[in-house]
Amino acid sequence: MNLPQAFIERTRQLLGEEAYSRFEEALQTEVPVSVRPNRTKCDLPLEGEAIPWATSGRYLNTRPTFTFDPLFHAGCYYVQEASSMFVERVLREYVNEPVVMLDLCAAPGGKSTLCRSVLPEGSLLVANEVMRNRSQILAENLTKWGNPEVVVTNNDPADFTELTHLFDVILTDVPCSGEGMFRKDQVAVDEWSVANVDICWQRQRRILNDIWPALKPGGLLIYSTCTFNREEDEDNVAWIARELGAEMLPVSIEEGWGITGNLIGEEFPVYRFLPHRTKGEGFFLAVLRKHDGEITTVSPRSEKKKKGKDTKQPLAVPKEVKTWLQNSAAFDFAVKDTTVVAFPKNHANVYTLLQQALKVIHAGITLCEMKGKDLIPHHSLAMSTAMSKEVFPQVEISYDQAIAYLRKEGLVLDSSAPRGYVLLTYRQIPLGFVKNIGNRANNLYPQEWRIRSGYLPEEVITVF
Repeated sequence: MNLPQAFIERTRQLLGEEAYSRFEEALQTEVPVSVRPNRTKCDLPLEGEAIPWATSGRYLNTRPTFTFDPLFHAGCYYVQEASSMFVERVLREYVNEPVVMLDLCAAPGGKSTLCRSVLPEGSLLVANEVMRNRSQILAENLTKWGNPEVVVTNNDPADFTELTHLFDVILTDVPCSGEGMFRKDQVAVDEWSVANVDICWQRQRRILNDIWPALKPGGLLIYSTCTFNREEDEDNVAWIARELGAEMLPVSIEEGWGITGNLIGEEFPVYRFLPHRTKGEGFFLAVLRKHDGEITTVSPRSEKKKKGKDTKQPLAVPKEVKTWLQNSAAFDFAVKDTTVVAFPKNHANVYTLLQQALKVIHAGITLCEMKGKDLIPHHSLAMSTAMSKEVFPQVEISYDQAIAYLRKEGLVLDSSAPRGYVLLTYRQIPLGFVKNIGNRANNLYPQEWRIRSGYLPEEVITVF
């Protein structure tokens, strides 16, 4: 790896000569592979070295063929860089009751799925991504994770400004110069420059300024980057505390973890993951608590009827659909066009506010599509941990059948399989729906999520 000379000089000055030599040597080594299981879906044993700051995270000895592992597509685990799992440590230390949390720059969804697993039951996670194509990937990964207390939005940070004091916790894993990704992304090396670092730290401050009004007084801001320089890290944290008004908070760690602290000679707590000291990629995190003040309650805007607008009443929710969830009384049901959706009742007011101010692309559970009298179950339902599995007949399929299904190919089930809508399972984990008509089963897997590769590796290595 040929590092830019300016990067070498700046990082050597930050780390010191001896530490920099070990740092540069570490950048030439292989990237550790790590995953985090979804224990709400899968209790299969997972081998590998434990990641010390993450309850269930594991380093893997070999890199599995994730694309060809059906349990990956079923949301049984997430492939996540080990250092970024440190966010769990923050939430477990400071969040002990239900909250409304925003993950502002969330795609592809690693930290969002982590937060959703760690947050107390009854919390709502809003995961946002400004780039349209990346927001679709974020929605896919959170849908597969299966928790219904989630909203995915596709907005600029400035769009959250008017949601005054709505969030108890905001995670800002801000766009950065990406120095911590050099080891696995040559593009990050090629595009690095001092000028780009300057652009990044200034853009990060604009993002923080935009989002700050949406954080409640006394609320937590988790600030993180995947870069090493002080401008985007310590200097920005000091700016948040000084200019926006916040207290810097410590996080409990153990010395053996190899996490590095503040590198600019000041006392405030920050947490650096450097590849020559921790087993993972470059990562930086700080936690701040917004100064106390009077909380302003945001109220939903009244909806005014517009002349010329279609005033047609929405379709009624079929009673049958409500039996598809384990605890239907906990959900509000609605029909949007011809799609039936369910959203947790305890977050109804927040959901209304989000719909008024933001572009919501996924929320709660999409249950089915209504086509005449036919109710076509949606893949979101198959992935949801709230689904009542007894409602649909289940058919266990083989590995080869599972890959064919995930490629959205046609299937033929055993003659004993019931007709109609069937939930396919692989190793007893829901994989998705088909409509079995006897001589074939129509594949209902989402077209845009299918495995596009037409070949199968000679050796398939799976996580579980």
